[in-house]
Amino acid sequence: MLIRRRINEAGGWLPFDAFMALALYAPGLGYYAAGSRQFGTLPASGSDFVTAPELSPLFGAALARQVAQVLEASGSGEALEFGAGSGALAEQLLTALGDQVTRYAIVDISGALRDRQRQRLAAFGDRVVWLDTLPDVLNGVVLGNEVLDAMPVQLLHWGGSAWLERGVVVVDDAFAWDDRATDQRPPLQGFQPDAPGYVTEVHPQAQAFIRSLADRLQRGAAFFIDYGFPESEYYHPQRIGGTLMCHQAHRADGNPLDDVGHKDITAHVDFTGIALAGQDAGLDVLGYTSQARFLLNCGIADLLQGADIRTLANTQKLLLEHEMGELFKVIGFARGLPGLQAMGFAAGDRSHTL
Repeated sequence: MLIRRRINEAGGWLPFDAFMALALYAPGLGYYAAGSRQFGTLPASGSDFVTAPELSPLFGAALARQVAQVLEASGSGEALEFGAGSGALAEQLLTALGDQVTRYAIVDISGALRDRQRQRLAAFGDRVVWLDTLPDVLNGVVLGNEVLDAMPVQLLHWGGSAWLERGVVVVDDAFAWDDRATDQRPPLQGFQPDAPGYVTEVHPQAQAFIRSLADRLQRGAAFFIDYGFPESEYYHPQRIGGTLMCHQAHRADGNPLDDVGHKDITAHVDFTGIALAGQDAGLDVLGYTSQARFLLNCGIADLLQGADIRTLANTQKLLLEHEMGELFKVIGFARGLPGLQAMGFAAGDRSHTL
């Protein structure tokens, strides 16, 4: 098996972020690269989890209003989606925005998902293109829905007197945890758990991605929607097990070392770290708020008028506090658009909590 070979090549110990990258993205073998059907509303479809655009088409219709505002302000007709999943969000945005989008680029490292996207978006012709990496120059709008949470994370374990980095070894032909000394620390200044056994994540890859985006964005805005917290909540003494979670057949479990390659592995986003990465790289933080508030600011309540019962019920899941409305957050960045007041953050902006 590929991961066992990599562990052996690394001297018998592989840091968790390297393990997670292989488990999710190894060509032909990783969870997102093997052709399984990840996205869907019910286990009967063979899916493992549902995302907002799969749940309700009004998610994309509301987000389209924010996209339209930025396209007009930037004078661009270009949008780029990073990690487009099944293509549901792209379809919703292209339908709602019509000719306002002249080019919709998708960056997705999964060949299996690209094939699904091409089938779903065929009606939009050559307006939709696929790229292997972020282009050198970006203008217009960049979008990422549940992208940051799937970027590999490092795991840290408080041993009682020092921080240790958690990695993976092979014991009796099975994967097992093993901790090594490290200079890495959680970013919350002065943070120290109350007792040994505390485990948490740090997000260097997600922050590096934001810095790469900042290097390329010249005139436009970027919006990321994901589950997570500001660092004061993320690195809390009571969050002793961290946020690492796996998803399979619409069930959640906390063991990424089991059934590797056949289930999703995610971690909640440290939005303070994401905001600082963008700001330090020269981006303006447009705002930060809950998914519910963002969608309401974008007029989703108006879009609900006349909706059928199923659409109404599913859209409420996007807004209700105990569903996706509060756990999911939206953060926005901009460059070259001075004075832009993004409608999604018009009320309920929480940037001061970051």
